[in-house]
Amino acid sequence: MNERIRTSQVRLIAEDGTQAGVVSIEDALNKARDAGLDLVEVAPEAAPPVCRILDYGKFKYQLQKKKHGAHHHAPTIKEIRLRVRTEKHDLEVKAKKAKEFIERKDRVVVSMNLWGRERAHPDLAIGVMREFVALVGEAAKIESEPRMEGRRCVMILAPLK
Repeated sequence: MNERIRTSQVRLIAEDGTQAGVVSIEDALNKARDAGLDLVEVAPEAAPPVCRILDYGKFKYQLQKKKHGAHHHAPTIKEIRLRVRTEKHDLEVKAKKAKEFIERKDRVVVSMNLWGRERAHPDLAIGVMREFVALVGEAAKIESEPRMEGRRCVMILAPLK
């Protein structure tokens, strides 16, 4: 930054973002001083190096703020439980809730416990799961297909990237 830049010519980007072309380091420093800002080397490996006129303190603050904001929402796993005899409207309500979770970038585990004679018909459980996926629509992708784990049928939905 400023006098620490050790090249004779730089490609200059003005404070408004327009390209000023290739200029000598002295001219670039004079333009930065006239604007009351700093000359910052943003691409030192380029030939000639790219420098930008900007407020370095504000630039560092924005980088720090951006880095801090990157950890705003850590994805979690939410669970939605269904039954083989869950009615159509109730499936729609649960699918709407699943969409909300997915829009917040959370993964959704859809599970269903089979009781009594329901255990003899796992195909019904997988059918209800497929119907649920159809209701969720294009909001999510199936990360794990519906599968039986003992008396439990489990499927995982993930948000699209």
